[in-house]
Amino acid sequence: MKSRSLRGSLSAKLLVMTILFVMVAEVLIFAPSVARFRESWLEGRMAAGHLAALTIEAAPDQMVTRELEQKLLTHVGAYAVDLAMSDERIYMLGVSAVPPAAQSYDLRRSMWFDLVGDALRVLVRHDDRVIKIVGASPKDARATVELVLDEAPLRADMIDFASRILLLSVMISLITAGLVFLSLNALMVRPMRRITASMMAFRRDPEDPAATLPHTSRADEIGMAQRELIDMQASLRAALRQKERLAALGTAVTKINHDLRNILSTAALVSERLASSDDPEVRRVTPRLMQSIDRAVELCSQTLAYSRDGVLPLRRSRIPLAELVDEVGTELTPRAGDAGVSWVNRVGDGVIVEADREQLSRALVNLGRNALEAGATEITVSAGSGEGDRLELTVADNGPGLPPRARENLFLPFAGSARAGGTGLGLAIAREVARTHGGDIRLAETSGRGTSFVMELPAVLSVSGISGG
Repeated sequence: MKSRSLRGSLSAKLLVMTILFVMVAEVLIFAPSVARFRESWLEGRMAAGHLAALTIEAAPDQMVTRELEQKLLTHVGAYAVDLAMSDERIYMLGVSAVPPAAQSYDLRRSMWFDLVGDALRVLVRHDDRVIKIVGASPKDARATVELVLDEAPLRADMIDFASRILLLSVMISLITAGLVFLSLNALMVRPMRRITASMMAFRRDPEDPAATLPHTSRADEIGMAQRELIDMQASLRAALRQKERLAALGTAVTKINHDLRNILSTAALVSERLASSDDPEVRRVTPRLMQSIDRAVELCSQTLAYSRDGVLPLRRSRIPLAELVDEVGTELTPRAGDAGVSWVNRVGDGVIVEADREQLSRALVNLGRNALEAGATEITVSAGSGEGDRLELTVADNGPGLPPRARENLFLPFAGSARAGGTGLGLAIAREVARTHGGDIRLAETSGRGTSFVMELPAVLSVSGISGG
């Protein structure tokens, strides 16, 4: 298991890739190097041939003995040497029977890719050939040297040179790969292992001290990632601790609210009896007392509902939306008393949605109640088509609009209320209902002329009666 993880580790991949890339670079250098070695080898033979041929000029009657000629040719390593000078003088050395050349090479007209190709072909050949070489003398560019010689010594020297180059390339590759591996392992792999181990330890136990990395002064990306991970872990620990405290507090508030609601219900029953009292002053203050008790009961009910629901279970059914809106209006408008509140339903009879009836009704009730408590006297509900098959249900009122504080904390529980003593749970619960159905709620407009919210619902079965969005 350990060897398998080592083979698949980043360190092993870096080592293999470094060796591979260095070897590729050495191969690209190898062919030109061998071609240059062949060219230099031949130029050395031509320089030796040039000097050997010039000995004829110093000999008596420009003639050398057969013994001296053989020594000169042996020194050059050729069967024949022809030297043509710029003044048209020609000096020649050669054995009695010069073998015919299998191939001739003119170095004066060879390009670099010709030299590379010729060098590679020499390396792969196995037969001993006689070749002719023609080129300018390295000693005098005005002189032309022509040699006839065996190719076997050239190939042997080239193979020896190529072997040394290959060995040197392998050593350079291993040394370079080792240095790069050690550097990258120290600069990248080990820090990344520490970061990974810290994340895994934090996942197992966020409070484990071993999950916290030490602070680093590195200014590169690794150091930045390590510092960001440390900050993120600190933020998550604080959030988890706050969540635990809020969970404990929520449990306590739920128990207190349950008991408080029972107490307030008893107080409401007693207050109803006070309404039939003969004392005019008692009858005068009783409605205000009943209103205060109703608000307290409603506060307890909303708090209990928000803390108890969690992820809302859906019981979907096909709902005529206009009928549901009428039911919500019937529930809300009697609460307005003599205020003259009107509930206008502009949803067509043909709009059928697939949703949880109780939860969707609850969301609309919360939106309508918020409008009434803000001072609205007219609430209009209309349906429009959104993107795709989505339904946009608009709840608009003619209230005074939302104050800046309420806009900043919109949809935040216990923070987004627009009135004193409110909990802000109405909009939070309505958004939770919409998102559970796969939609959302957004504030479309708010001003001194009123406020409108748009609830998006994705499951529309029938769109007849929906106006264009």
